[in-house]
Amino acid sequence: MKFITAISLTVWAFMVISTAAQPAVLDTDGQPVQSGIEYNIVPGITDVAGGLTLVDRNNSCPLYVGQEPLRRPITSQGIPVIFKPFEEGETVIKESRDLTVTFQAATTCVQTTSWTVGEEDRESGRRFIVTAGEDYFNIQNNGGVYNFVWCPTESCPSCDRPRCASAGIFIQNQNRLLALDGPAFPFQFSRV
Repeated sequence: MKFITAISLTVWAFMVISTAAQPAVLDTDGQPVQSGIEYNIVPGITDVAGGLTLVDRNNSCPLYVGQEPLRRPITSQGIPVIFKPFEEGETVIKESRDLTVTFQAATTCVQTTSWTVGEEDRESGRRFIVTAGEDYFNIQNNGGVYNFVWCPTESCPSCDRPRCASAGIFIQNQNRLLALDGPAFPFQFSRV
């Protein structure tokens, strides 16, 4: 019994040390992204489209997470979001750590504007990100820009591993929608 307790404590200590050592996600000014502060999520590459926003895809709820279309000059930064780490008391958003993402907007849908993974779309085979619940995502560094990944680990350590995936932009019926199960799309975070 003492051996099992010692192993459990060792594993726990390793997890605490490794998660505390994660680098901070940086905004476009090179500053750490903070919990509870509004940010726009903008493309990490130029001349493709604007920031992330809410999209009414089917004239019904829930609303989808999507991207503003490309307009010249690119002025749309999208709708601000707030990040909230899973780890209570964390104030800095760290790479590869579970967090929630919530748009700071009022909608006609009587539901949260927090991101969640929707059901698989039969037509495309993709899972779209919608605003009808609250799932945990994480942000991973990809050479100075960032990718959103859905693979909750901290929020549910004993769960069976879900079908983890990076989020990318999928174009359907002229809408640029955030979806899993395809190529990742690079983003940056601009403080409002």
